[in-house]
Amino acid sequence: MRLGVLDVGSNTVHLLVVDAHRGGHPNPMSSTKAVLRLAEEIDDTGKMTKKGADSLTSTVEDFTRIAKASGCEQVMAFATSAVRDATNTDEVLSQVKKASGLTVDVLEGVDEARLTSLAVRRWYGWSAGRILTFDIGGGSLELTSGVDEEPEVALSLPLGAGRLTREWLPGDPPSKRHVSVLRDWLDAELKQPAKDLRAAGKPDLSVGSSKTFRSLARLTGAAPSGAGPRVRRTLTVSGLRQLIAFISRMTAADRADLEGVSSDRASQIVAGALVAEAAMRATGVDTLDICPWALREGVILRRLDSEPAGVLVSVG
Repeated sequence: MRLGVLDVGSNTVHLLVVDAHRGGHPNPMSSTKAVLRLAEEIDDTGKMTKKGADSLTSTVEDFTRIAKASGCEQVMAFATSAVRDATNTDEVLSQVKKASGLTVDVLEGVDEARLTSLAVRRWYGWSAGRILTFDIGGGSLELTSGVDEEPEVALSLPLGAGRLTREWLPGDPPSKRHVSVLRDWLDAELKQPAKDLRAAGKPDLSVGSSKTFRSLARLTGAAPSGAGPRVRRTLTVSGLRQLIAFISRMTAADRADLEGVSSDRASQIVAGALVAEAAMRATGVDTLDICPWALREGVILRRLDSEPAGVLVSVG
């Protein structure tokens, strides 16, 4: 069947269209993105602004039409940190549904972690043993550990790259002092979560998923996306340290010229690198394998397993 997955994130809204069947490898057919930066559209009262809500509404309308034109039998729509954190979430999503006919499900952070873990497990298989998974989004960091498709430990922390950039790294480029202070704060914040993950057992494989980790791996020498998803890519702590020393002295405009860094993420890649470094340091991980699958693939796989992970709406 042809499925559409509409992911409303903190930075972008992303429609992925795939051909998929139970027991098969989801085959991507098209990918459409819009940069809305919804996390920056939360006002002082915690509400999403009218501008943010209207931008989201028109984008979902457009993407629903694209899904229909692409022959999607169903669309699974979900929202993560930015929409989840807004105090007027119900009002915003009601507006979206009224205009587009699409119900957007709000995923809790722990559910994000579990679905990402499912995608990683399916990619690497049972022979990988215990997998420790890291996923950095715009608003949150997800961490899991487990030997099964349902992880034994699933954590979601408000340590996303966009959130930390806004709260901790003013200036372009950020000052050495701000970078140092954020490093120390992250070490303190990750101390207990790392202890919980270690208590589950020593990992046989440590994995980073999400665009942030793919970008960091590319910046430290991993193969480009054009080499295909099955080429092994890794990220090391030592490589991250060298990268942070380099990119933290650059402006966002200069970072956007680096291969592997999109213009919409250039401003937050320093915070993303600091979170990745701190998470690896806290858990004692020296090297991460980079998984091409993440949350969206997890949603698809759960749907194919006939276990709902979002709201399914026919657009036919």
